[in-house]
Amino acid sequence: MNSTPRGNRLHIALFGRRNAGKSSLINALTNQHVAIVSDIAGTTTDPVYKSMEILPLGPVVMIDTAGLDDDGELGQMRIQKSLEVLSKTDLALLVMEPEIGGGELEEKIVNLCREKNIPLIGIVNKIDRQNMDLSLQERIKQQLGIENLVMVSALHKIGISDLKIALVKTAPAHFDNQTIVGDLLNPGDTAVLVTPIDLAAPKGRLILPQVQVIRDVLDCDAMAYVVKERELKECIANMKKKPRIVITDSQAFLKADADTPSDVLLTSFSILFARYKGNLEVLVEGAKALLALQPGDKVLMSEGCTHHRVEDDIGTVKLPRWIRQFVGGEIQFDWASGMTFPDNVSQYKLVVHCGACMLNRREMLGRIVEAQQQGVPIVNYGVAIAALQGILPRALSPFPLLAEGLVKNGEW
Repeated sequence: MNSTPRGNRLHIALFGRRNAGKSSLINALTNQHVAIVSDIAGTTTDPVYKSMEILPLGPVVMIDTAGLDDDGELGQMRIQKSLEVLSKTDLALLVMEPEIGGGELEEKIVNLCREKNIPLIGIVNKIDRQNMDLSLQERIKQQLGIENLVMVSALHKIGISDLKIALVKTAPAHFDNQTIVGDLLNPGDTAVLVTPIDLAAPKGRLILPQVQVIRDVLDCDAMAYVVKERELKECIANMKKKPRIVITDSQAFLKADADTPSDVLLTSFSILFARYKGNLEVLVEGAKALLALQPGDKVLMSEGCTHHRVEDDIGTVKLPRWIRQFVGGEIQFDWASGMTFPDNVSQYKLVVHCGACMLNRREMLGRIVEAQQQGVPIVNYGVAIAALQGILPRALSPFPLLAEGLVKNGEW
């Protein structure tokens, strides 16, 4: 893993009409020819994601979208795909041409960004084509009701330095300052990571959440021990000082719980990511709906990626089996995977979501809010497994307010 994971990068999306110069702007920002540029309107069709470095911001994902003025039935589908990108956008760039300025299409993007609380920078591109004055800049600001407007020529790289300064000033200050486990550890503490090597484990490497947790442990000057589930008990016994925390793969919860001393914190990678990428409190509430399911209920299993399925896959085989066994009857399951989330989830009693390691925080929070707005509880894999196995308060031991709340209310 030699590069920053996409889910940890600032997501910058470019919106605008066809041929406004969105792809050219990406090339100018990176000083590389990374996006296809053509004078033919509509060269970019589906959203294109490009992971790159933009100094001084660092690692980002640039999202190049189709034109907002695309036409025809296929064009409308492309526009819808472009608008869906807003659900994962940390910073929006609205690219305009000086002859057109800010019209109805641009106003729509500005309003959507306001609704979703997405910071936005307006960009007037192609200023080399005509004499520009401050009156145009002020007029567009007034038309769209925005303060942040930069004048550039992507072709001649005029104003690109000003745009980079605007990016730094406008980017969310908190986008990369979350920690996975660092706030639970002090320098010198030890974390033991339980990582089963089974059919689902990729050959020759660890999975992304495990690697990210190891890095986070090291970043806070703590120590990480990595063991398989059958080695955990011996590992702890051989330590002169007990570990601060044991972090396990959710599928090894029962074994890890049995082998971890009661005065050592225990949780899972998935529960840590429920907090890191989403809202742990809401997902714990979703566990209550999970345990209240009845035969015949309908459940959506949602994953943020399209990984290769193995014979005993957690999302399509194991968890559905465990839920059916717990309920004591048949449950209707639907599955959704990849970068899109169903618009209508109101038909479901519950959404069970993966740990979201491939999604950024804004997108996962957006999915949680979408479910909440439709009155549907949502839970993630790790919380769900701990609840089904009856050890959710123990699995929440690093978060005592949540754990104590479950016990106090008599829910466990």
